[in-house]
Amino acid sequence: MVFPEGFVIPPWYMVVPLAVVLVGVISLLWVVAPPVRDETVLSFVPWILLGSTLHVLYKLEEFPSTLELLFSAPTVYATTAVVAGLSWLGGTFLYAAGLQRSIERFVGAVGTGFAAMFTMVTLVAAWNLGNFQPFWPVITVVVAGIVTAVVWLALGLWFTEVAAVTSVTGAIVVFGHALDGVSTAVGYDILGATEEVPASQLILDAGGALPTAEYIGAGWLFVLVKIGLAALILGLFEEWVRDSPRQARLVLTLIAAVGLGPGFHNVLLFATGM
Repeated sequence: MVFPEGFVIPPWYMVVPLAVVLVGVISLLWVVAPPVRDETVLSFVPWILLGSTLHVLYKLEEFPSTLELLFSAPTVYATTAVVAGLSWLGGTFLYAAGLQRSIERFVGAVGTGFAAMFTMVTLVAAWNLGNFQPFWPVITVVVAGIVTAVVWLALGLWFTEVAAVTSVTGAIVVFGHALDGVSTAVGYDILGATEEVPASQLILDAGGALPTAEYIGAGWLFVLVKIGLAALILGLFEEWVRDSPRQARLVLTLIAAVGLGPGFHNVLLFATGM
């Protein structure tokens, strides 16, 4: 399977403490109110990748049985958010104390370290099982990068203000949804995966009903819809980013995560042969 198999809710004695800690971290961040810039959103990217990686390791059954449900879906998102939030708070306090030159540098470095480490653990586990398959993950990321470049160039030429105002945050949103779209298309058309999200399946079914399906598959329509929605959202957010950049960029980060998280999740599953 290339797509998530459904939600697993841990027992209350795991959910309640996790929820309390998450609310506490969010409350502290609300009070401290660290700045949210393009660099901040960029520093969150490795944390999004980390959440996807932890869930793949859960599927590979690499965690102790006493902790594994913390990394099931959707709990893995809360688990990752807690650690990322603590990192953000730590970076903010270290910056205020003059011990860090940049909050974003600290958050990004810690997130990159965790994401790289657990990604390597995932790939090594796949290698040990004899399931390591790098070809389609590489193709998927390269194609998603090309699609992002083309879309961003088009936005820059015809909707210059949208690209200029949303800037790096906007590019991350486009790449995240391009990766999700391309990885879904590859999984569905080439690797024989099934889609469990009803809305996504409807789009794939529509693509499969077109005369082009025999030649280029059904997934291209899903890629087009994902990219179109990402561009539309950026257009709608232009004024909000201009007027309230902190709130708007936080919401755009969540929107980027909705694409980047599942997309990277798919890529890792390709690599592990699942």
